[in-house]
Amino acid sequence: MRLTLIAALAFVLSPAATLTFDAPAGWVPKTPSSSMRVAEFTLPKVEGDTEDATLTVFFFGANQGGNVQANVDRWIGQMTQPDGRDSKDVARTSTLTAHGLSITLVDVTGTYTAEMSPGSAEHFNKPGFRQCAAVIETSGGPYFVKLTGPVKTVAKWNDSFTAFLKSMRYE
Repeated sequence: MRLTLIAALAFVLSPAATLTFDAPAGWVPKTPSSSMRVAEFTLPKVEGDTEDATLTVFFFGANQGGNVQANVDRWIGQMTQPDGRDSKDVARTSTLTAHGLSITLVDVTGTYTAEMSPGSAEHFNKPGFRQCAAVIETSGGPYFVKLTGPVKTVAKWNDSFTAFLKSMRYE
């Protein structure tokens, strides 16, 4: 009986699980700008690009932030194509598993036209951009990762982005 009580106390006193990951070399950490942002990084630009790429990890709470498909559709909708095609026609989606976590990815290039802030009437207008985003499904709720930046800069960091996702653990 005593062992059961000790085990129960250990369970109550242990901290809740969180998403952990390994930040790749070269990524510059930033202080998250809101409580919904778990982490933020600047990925330095390559020669010829005018700006850095940014990567943000979001967590809105258990059962918050929408389902996987709704987020994939929203991210695809944040890009327009210079030739008028639907971004769904050029977006690539894939899945991977890391440390038992299901991860759904979307990768799409074009003109980045997301809202400048949630609910804003103002939108970005950044041609020649690429957005790689992922939903990480955990038992405590989904986490969202969004990488945006100039095509060449995001291409430079693509392998480290994949390694970052594969390092995800929920512990």
